[in-house]
Amino acid sequence: MKPELVIIGGGLAGSEAAWQAAERGVKVLLYEMRPNRMTEAHRTGDLAELVCSNSLKSKEITNSHGLLKEELRELGSLIIKIADKTAVPAGSALSVDRVEFSHLITEAISSHPNIKILREEVSKLSFEIPLILATGPLTSQTLIEALKGIIKHDLIYFFDAIAPIISRESINMDIAFTASRYDKGGADYINCPMNREEYERFYNALIAADKVNVKDFEKIPYFEGCMPVEVLAERGKETLAYGPLKPVGLKDPRNGKQPHAVVQLRQEDKFGQSYNMVGFQTRLKWPEQKKVFRMIPGLEHAEFLRYGSQHRNTFINSPVLLDTSLRLKDENNIYVAGQITGVEGYVESTAMGLLAGLSAVINMNGEEFIPPPETTATGALLNYITTETVLKFQPMNMNWGLFPPLSVAIKDKEANRERLARRALKDIAKWKTQLKIF
Repeated sequence: MKPELVIIGGGLAGSEAAWQAAERGVKVLLYEMRPNRMTEAHRTGDLAELVCSNSLKSKEITNSHGLLKEELRELGSLIIKIADKTAVPAGSALSVDRVEFSHLITEAISSHPNIKILREEVSKLSFEIPLILATGPLTSQTLIEALKGIIKHDLIYFFDAIAPIISRESINMDIAFTASRYDKGGADYINCPMNREEYERFYNALIAADKVNVKDFEKIPYFEGCMPVEVLAERGKETLAYGPLKPVGLKDPRNGKQPHAVVQLRQEDKFGQSYNMVGFQTRLKWPEQKKVFRMIPGLEHAEFLRYGSQHRNTFINSPVLLDTSLRLKDENNIYVAGQITGVEGYVESTAMGLLAGLSAVINMNGEEFIPPPETTATGALLNYITTETVLKFQPMNMNWGLFPPLSVAIKDKEANRERLARRALKDIAKWKTQLKIF
């Protein structure tokens, strides 16, 4: 197969970009260095492996993440299609069996007649044909140096963290109970309740626990949306109880009362054998995780299938470097997609991969890519990473603050968001017809 488009990186963005281009007849050469060379966070060689949470966040269109997923369904996203197929119970969120999810995506990409996968690391960016760089936040140092040589800018970094995963059979269900907040979406979470005394003992142990040292030369900020639980705790004794451990909408069936704090566990696999500690991203040393997290009521004998960890993430100053077709302004044959652009989150990365794939196809056909309207979730996110509107560019999750406001708003927040969502879905459908490649 003589390739017409090269994609580097087989994560969510790279897999989505490859699929979108291949489905439109483009011959795609997809490079993925795993499993020959692993990253500090990945565990397999599967494409689109989820390294942090297994949650793709809300399914509801009155939530900006739910709206973004609905737009991607409208645009034929492979990633969202497979996510829907491998969904596990998670209340109003779309969570997936992470192993089956990446396995099915790998199978779909590998079997596509227009895609060839090369399992090797790329060390240079000098292809004559169009190239999509979708190496993600864990881009290898070799490729980082090659990219810096082209963009003539330093890359930007932040720390991210991963939460532990616990065996279901090791959870003490005499204490823990199943429920979703306000019974929203069914009893899909396991909840570990704490009274004030239990919470304070846990808090004090968490604050005192040994942490993995950060080297002096890596004094890099954390991403606020994925803050280690012990770093949050350092902000004040009740920070966790008002944050990831907030008890609102839950009652302990043992006494019918709202606990002081609740640790929620979210199902990881379709058989319900493993559970993720929601909001417990951490950089505690492994023995400390075992000691401190077993102080949580219901987790006294917890078996850890995966300990939490931290890793350094990389992104570029996209507003300075990228145009609205996701091409480098000074290298119009190179596109950039996924988290390395400064979007944060699985679905956000997928959206930028989809846009990069469509953009490359349209430009290869000799036409100009029309960006989606900023009234859509997809367009609002693209607008954020390609418009120089902030002094210090930082990674961003999907959120309603990225959307232009309604011409006439009302006091009811949920009603306003539903109107924003309806406007977005109408505009994304209209944009889809404008592209003439669907």
